[in-house]
Amino acid sequence: MKNLFYWMPLMVFCFIACEEDKSIEESGNLVPPTVDEAPNLPSIFINGTLLHAEAYGNPEDPMLVFLHGGPGGDYLNGMNVKHLANNGYYVIFYDQRGSGLSQRHDKDTYSIQIMLDDLTAVIAHYRISDSQKVFLFGHSWGGMLAAAYINEYPDRINGAIFAEPGGLNKDLLDEYGESSRKLELFSEATNDVLYGDQFITGGENDHAILDYKVAMISSFQYHEGNNEGVEGPSPFSRYGAVTLNSFVDIAENDGFDFTLNLNQFSTKVLFLYGELNLSYGLSFAEKEAAFFPEADIRQVDGTGHEMIHFKWDNVYPPVLDYLNSIN
Repeated sequence: MKNLFYWMPLMVFCFIACEEDKSIEESGNLVPPTVDEAPNLPSIFINGTLLHAEAYGNPEDPMLVFLHGGPGGDYLNGMNVKHLANNGYYVIFYDQRGSGLSQRHDKDTYSIQIMLDDLTAVIAHYRISDSQKVFLFGHSWGGMLAAAYINEYPDRINGAIFAEPGGLNKDLLDEYGESSRKLELFSEATNDVLYGDQFITGGENDHAILDYKVAMISSFQYHEGNNEGVEGPSPFSRYGAVTLNSFVDIAENDGFDFTLNLNQFSTKVLFLYGELNLSYGLSFAEKEAAFFPEADIRQVDGTGHEMIHFKWDNVYPPVLDYLNSIN
């Protein structure tokens, strides 16, 4: 039974392929439709793109923007954060450009700056006054994006929570990646990752096909014995493969450093790391937190990288304590 999830996408593909006159390129046949294909989905139009987005709580309360992982993931596995709306925070979720159920774009249109511009526009869309405080809560890649935003605009944000950001500069990202997701060439997990290439291939901007393939590969993240302490599959709607590929290329070809101006951010930040993530741990959290003048580092017991989904009851107390302490 443990391998059933690995083969479910392939089973769905085979079912679709057998139906008469069904094309894998047609919207909704291979992966869920995006907001520009399904107008019933909640969305906002900002900065020339349509984003899947929703908000919880009183719009007059301090704003908390959740930044999901990836690049190319979505906010479904972070939905527990919405409970902070019961504590006086206006909680905003959005699938980043080309991610989740948001509109797709060609690979050569992505950049770090456009993601920062999107975040600026999301905040402006939901913010009702200049005095309304804005906090960021970034998980994994979302934590990297939060750091990039503060690095560029240290005076725009009132506080930030980082749940195991993958690396705030290229060297740290390489260090984390080296220890977190190695593939053993002849392992069962590797076979699961590569199996789909025997059946479907896609060009650089064939979004549905590539998104489907990334969904298949995602099972590697929680294979038995993974270093990140991921307990099992967490919910997602659709992965953005082109977004992921674009930012992998940007990191490898151009490099990045989101730490140059973090010393200008005088407000205390919160770093969270999972007890079971052998690739992150206190030592890596300390390396990343050291770029900020003041940081509180907390271990989240009994969980790994996907702490927000699996152990929200352990994440919630330090997050609420932090927010209330600086609000």
